[in-house]
Amino acid sequence: MDKENSTKVEKPNHCPNFGHQLGNRDLVTADDLDEEDFGNSLEKEVPAEFQGTRLDRWLAEWPELTSRAEAQRLLTQNRVHLDNQPISSGSRKLREGQRVQVWLPLPVASELEPENGPLEILFEDEHLIVLNKPAGLVVHPAPGNYIGTLVQRLLHHCKDLSGIGGVQRPGIVHRLDKETSGILVVAKHDQAHQRLARQFRKHSIHRLYSALVWGNLVTLQGTIEAPIGRHPRDRKMMAIVENGRAATTYWTQLAKWDGLTHISCELETGRTHQIRVHLSSQGYPLVGDPVYGQLGKTKHMPDDVILALQSFPRQALHAAELGFEHPISQEIMEFSVEEPKDFLNLLSLLHEKLAPLT
Repeated sequence: MDKENSTKVEKPNHCPNFGHQLGNRDLVTADDLDEEDFGNSLEKEVPAEFQGTRLDRWLAEWPELTSRAEAQRLLTQNRVHLDNQPISSGSRKLREGQRVQVWLPLPVASELEPENGPLEILFEDEHLIVLNKPAGLVVHPAPGNYIGTLVQRLLHHCKDLSGIGGVQRPGIVHRLDKETSGILVVAKHDQAHQRLARQFRKHSIHRLYSALVWGNLVTLQGTIEAPIGRHPRDRKMMAIVENGRAATTYWTQLAKWDGLTHISCELETGRTHQIRVHLSSQGYPLVGDPVYGQLGKTKHMPDDVILALQSFPRQALHAAELGFEHPISQEIMEFSVEEPKDFLNLLSLLHEKLAPLT
């Protein structure tokens, strides 16, 4: 038997009615745990190729878990045993043949209220939904945005979303910023969620963004590799920090005018605010970005162009393409959506009123 892929599931984790039962992996502490709280039990044997690997790194490879951060939460909640002994340190180095047991929490009741609202659905089956999120719509409830979110519209649309994201993020495999428009995939059940999350972790998802930036990039294409983490002084912002998480953005010029460049950005990683932080750090902030941007040089531009640029209400960023392997059928799924009307109108104005640079 393949030791790496051998998994023992002792108790099924059902999520038959999403409106009542959602998987939650954030709310339980070790002190709260009773025997009945442990839910799904997974057990695997350490294969030879993971000899000497950190425990949390190996856990992050498990398809049943969505990230290394989730593995670390399970460790702190006493939900991980190594050779039948509880362990809370993810830095423990593993030996071939050791047994690792993980107990996933049981679902908990959701308090989110479904809300009727428009959804631009690009594709839907019993496993997932792909949709085009408009700018201005928050993906899931968070401080300051507890109602009117995409999640609540999804709850109204269907009752069979994945519970892995927890009570506040049902079905959410990845996110877009509130003011970023574009394509998003949402999982309807846990197996689809796990397999999609694994593709994101392996960087096999194709994600292409359209962005308008201040300044003129010198080369036709390039790569930005710089670690991203919380800003050392403003915790609401992200920044390039030495101990941040590795982040890579590939960009290509699409059009260029004096002081402005329209580019596409392909993500290898998906860190919070990655494109906005990377481009700003290089001196090319996004047009309209209220956090990382600033108004560029416009004195040489016509008045209507200056007004359009100054009044653009959000960061000029759109998730234009998304490609992935269907988590169940393994079919390659590819989606593309053009920029929304406000973005297209701005680009059209630039093409009409400004001379292109070559």
